[in-house]
Amino acid sequence: MRLSSAAAFCAALLMASPAFADSRVFIFASQPDGYGIDECLANGASCGATAARMYCESRQFTQASAYHRLAPEDVTGAIPASTTVRPGDNYIAITCQR
Repeated sequence: MRLSSAAAFCAALLMASPAFADSRVFIFASQPDGYGIDECLANGASCGATAARMYCESRQFTQASAYHRLAPEDVTGAIPASTTVRPGDNYIAITCQR
């Protein structure tokens, strides 16, 4: 009897689905600000970690799990039609999680 209740408990734990974090990828044009933050984000350097985290927090997410440069052809169709795309524009993707 004791073995069957332990087995039932283990089965219940294994069947419980884990909670998945809500995540979202934000894509925006890199705009040099003179501080070099755009290059830190674009290159995935550790100096961009704080900027990426602050970006996510400003949108009610708790952390930035990734940030890097995207080529313009990687975001085809994801840029609003009202956005002016200039040759040489760099795009940055920040993945935020709750």
